Amino acid sequence: MKIVIVGCGNVGTALAEQLSKEGHSITVVDEKEELVNSLSNTYDIMGFAGNGAVYSVQQEAGIREADLLIAVTGQDELNLLCCLIARKAGGCHTIARVRNPMYYKESAYLKEELGLSLVINPEFAVATEIARLLKFPSALKIDSFAKGRVELVKYRIGEQSVLCDMQLKDVGSRFKSDVLICVVERGENVYIPDGNFQLKAGDALTFAAASSKIAAFFKKIGVPTARVKDTMIVGGGETSYYLASQLADMGIKVKIIDKSRARCEELSELLPEAMIICGDGTERAVLMEEGLALAESFVSMTNFDEENIMLSLFAKSLSQAKVITRVHRISYDEIIDSMDLGSIVYPRNITAETIIKYVRAMHNSIGSNIETLYRLNDNRVEALEFLIREDCPLVGIPLQELKLKKNILVCSINHRGSISTPGGQSRIQVGDTVVVVTTQSGFNDIRDILE
Repeated sequence: MKIVIVGCGNVGTALAEQLSKEGHSITVVDEKEELVNSLSNTYDIMGFAGNGAVYSVQQEAGIREADLLIAVTGQDELNLLCCLIARKAGGCHTIARVRNPMYYKESAYLKEELGLSLVINPEFAVATEIARLLKFPSALKIDSFAKGRVELVKYRIGEQSVLCDMQLKDVGSRFKSDVLICVVERGENVYIPDGNFQLKAGDALTFAAASSKIAAFFKKIGVPTARVKDTMIVGGGETSYYLASQLADMGIKVKIIDKSRARCEELSELLPEAMIICGDGTERAVLMEEGLALAESFVSMTNFDEENIMLSLFAKSLSQAKVITRVHRISYDEIIDSMDLGSIVYPRNITAETIIKYVRAMHNSIGSNIETLYRLNDNRVEALEFLIREDCPLVGIPLQELKLKKNILVCSINHRGSISTPGGQSRIQVGDTVVVVTTQSGFNDIRDILE
């Protein structure tokens, strides 16, 4: 497909990289010429320097031949205007990133009136992911499928864990738990393991299970399961607002520290149930005074990655809190991997995953059956949820008889709300949703898993 991306920031860069790898014809537009040139040279794509909301610039970028325009600049109004012009000029599909809570509340109206195909709010999506992590603080990452009925949970094995030196085929029988370990990250290597794979201390494993069975599995392997009772958030931006709202609904006490008095007053009105502290959250004395040492969880969400990293390291050294770090730039990946920063949340990846799922749905000429898509383990693994339709060639055949491509694992089947971990005799039925984990990329349809 021909895709125009307006905005060459973190999200625009992630989209250009992934979509160009998947064979799409990409054109990027940004007012900063150096960013356009950098992306064009790195990924061998077209680029134009200019305002993406200007009709002549969109014409130059080829909007009349484009199938899709994605507006991910830093300004909501500019993104919406880009999409409106693209709809009028080229009649193509449009996706807008919208951050302002007031706009996002009216996303349904905006989609209908402006003809938008998709509206995505990165801050809300990040807040939702963090809230899931605070519900199961022992997890490093949690991704949801089947409308929340199935979850993919990432967990690192400790030195004293009962899972150490155990083969995967013995995990289910020993703990009598209906979970499936589908990805293991050991050092720089990522595996889709078989039953003979032996777990080691330090492995980061990802397992799939029905949401209702996760706590039971953690208890059986001796991992604490209680959700946190309180959290301290440094930084009072939009993500913190969305997060505090969700945590309040979960009954979790929230304390937000921000040095802007005007923002603190605004948050006090928006979040009457939260404690808002006006102060410099990067100051040791402020954190100590506000009780960091006793906090059950700590979330660093300032506007600077360096500050977030240092704050998380300090919190880890001082307390037993569940620590979550927001990082925007992926250039820190190698350094972060060597640090104990708790759970890392990358807003650009969360936004890109949602948009890429939509693009793949558009690209599939037979009508996509992708319901959900996540990219795991530094984008080396994809987890996809497919809806099974009547014309699916996998229906009714035992999984062990299907000729699947290498490094593919069917890890969950949702049959009318009943979640099962599949075995060799399991059969997929019409109407089911199926979760597949793979180290391959670019799957658009459930048929793509077959040889």
